[in-house]
Amino acid sequence: MKQTILFLSFYMAFIVTGHAQQNVQVSPLADNNGFTVESKTKDLGGGFYDHGVASPISNHRGVVSTVDGEGRNVVLVWLFDHRGGYALLMIDALTGKSEEFPVPFDTKGDTPFSSILSAGNKLYSLYGSHLVEFDPVLRKFTFVSKATPQMAMSMTADDTGRIWAATYPSSGLVSFDPKTREFKDYKSVNKEKWAQYPRSITADDSGWIYFGLGNAASQIFAFDPVSAEIKSILPESERKLGIASVLRDLNGKVYGQSLSTGSGPWYELYKGKASKVGQYPTPKPKPVITGSQALVHDKFPDGSLLKSLDLVNRILVTWNPKTKKTTEVTFNYSSDGAIVMGVGTAPDGTIVGGTAFPMRFFNYNLKNDNWVNRPALGQFNALVNQNSKVFFGVYNGGYLIDWNPYQPWKGWPKKGSVSNPQYLSIASPTIIRPFRLMAHPDGKTIIMGGSPEYGATGGGLLFWNNKTRQQVLLTDKEVVQDQSTMSIVPLKNGKILGGTTTTPGSGGERKAKEAVAYIMDMASKKIEWQQALVPGAQEYSDMRIMPNGMVYGIRDKKDFFVFDPVKKQVIHQKDLLPEFGRTTGEQCPRIFVAGPKGEIYMLFHDGAIVQINPDNYQLTRIATAPSSIKAGGDYADGRIFFVSGSHLFSYKL
Repeated sequence: MKQTILFLSFYMAFIVTGHAQQNVQVSPLADNNGFTVESKTKDLGGGFYDHGVASPISNHRGVVSTVDGEGRNVVLVWLFDHRGGYALLMIDALTGKSEEFPVPFDTKGDTPFSSILSAGNKLYSLYGSHLVEFDPVLRKFTFVSKATPQMAMSMTADDTGRIWAATYPSSGLVSFDPKTREFKDYKSVNKEKWAQYPRSITADDSGWIYFGLGNAASQIFAFDPVSAEIKSILPESERKLGIASVLRDLNGKVYGQSLSTGSGPWYELYKGKASKVGQYPTPKPKPVITGSQALVHDKFPDGSLLKSLDLVNRILVTWNPKTKKTTEVTFNYSSDGAIVMGVGTAPDGTIVGGTAFPMRFFNYNLKNDNWVNRPALGQFNALVNQNSKVFFGVYNGGYLIDWNPYQPWKGWPKKGSVSNPQYLSIASPTIIRPFRLMAHPDGKTIIMGGSPEYGATGGGLLFWNNKTRQQVLLTDKEVVQDQSTMSIVPLKNGKILGGTTTTPGSGGERKAKEAVAYIMDMASKKIEWQQALVPGAQEYSDMRIMPNGMVYGIRDKKDFFVFDPVKKQVIHQKDLLPEFGRTTGEQCPRIFVAGPKGEIYMLFHDGAIVQINPDNYQLTRIATAPSSIKAGGDYADGRIFFVSGSHLFSYKL
């Protein structure tokens, strides 16, 4: 159960429902040993090979227990894979018979972040800039409308039954009346310099709407649907880093706090007016079946309970409290595979990486043509090898863990325990989203850079010493203020070269005008030099040190440059867009790949594989993949491995 709670925290869950779900187990959280899949590598021609899907599992984005038109208990599941929220799954709780309903609009890769089951037994969500209604009685989507961008971060129903949604990134408000079928789009009702997360919304019994948002600075708003008047509640002095929350009480009024963590005084909100009430000792929230993407409503109308939903093994378990009977059924669904964050070559020559939603670890063996797929401690953003181990930088929390491929897998890494993978350190809140890991040539130091907690600006650097098992964690003020490190390479004489990004933590404010490169002394951890190498750059996406001391770099995934760290000058630069387009991406861009003789290749989103001439820095396209290159990238067994969609591809050199 601790594992479930841990992973739900990664989803930023904020759930307001009429029934507790703390005993529901929703995989892919439960299986620890994982599974093995025999692959059938496909020769695509031209030297390219498809080795299969890295993680052939979808993730839920909201689960609701209800009934269909025949009164049978069914479970509704929003399905999410690398394509986005592609379908709604309906499972008969007693037979396991399942039916899949493709979403009736182009999601453009988006997925639900909130949903609500109305009193009329209709399921709603808003994502991909579309509000959608599903009727489990009619077994079909019964309403869809284009709406203010982009996705609902919270949803509710007022006392008349109207459905309301507050949307990311600009606090858009929409309403839909299931009775009259009237849809209203009030557009953005608040402006900020940062992407807004309106994570809770509710209505008082007079019809006023209230929502709480964050992350850079929390705020509560009151909205009058009649006049479209909008009022901010919190004075500037009470706006905090984090998210404000609101909830509806059975007394008809709404109560809110400046932080959803429960910090600060309570406000009583009614008819658009606010008054401080200090403590809120006896909350009686109005039951509403709604919540974040982690919503799990486990109670069927007849009192039966959903006990487990396993999307990995496709098993559903329910319990009837009247008969004391547990029912386990199998079900099925389609999946095109989870998002792959990137791949690398482990010391044993296998290909490893991680997926997001669900958070999985995978290991592909080319010689045996098979996969091992296991649950992961979060999202494996960045990876690097040192001393026969693979080190992973993990979102959400800035965890650093290592894995020894030569030793048996020993389950979940926990602080203070002996396991494989092994928990090493945590950099949160200074770093929660790792962008890069570097294994220092000293053979003992791992350096991690990344962005900070939600709403904050500027991430630091983590230095982990494998011999002493000690760490040094620097803040952005000790590296480059209001920026985060995205790329790092070792230099001579105990120095490192870092390249930053101006990207803040999610929901934070971008404050720096341009990214910089910096040189730091490893011993003192002091910055000795920094400069904007390319004017106007927002990130130094990737860097690679060459044997002659020159550094190859990518700016904003569209510009190639060569930097001389001795002269501290850019000696060559080329715009990549006209000939090759943008490079591949993901949160830890692995754009450069070193070949068996030290030659360097670059990977591009549109499929180009390009070799760099070290003598004159000319770029030559050596091949074009049959589909886009979503994420990089490493070399093994005479091949360049990369990610296309949810598949692992390789190109034989």
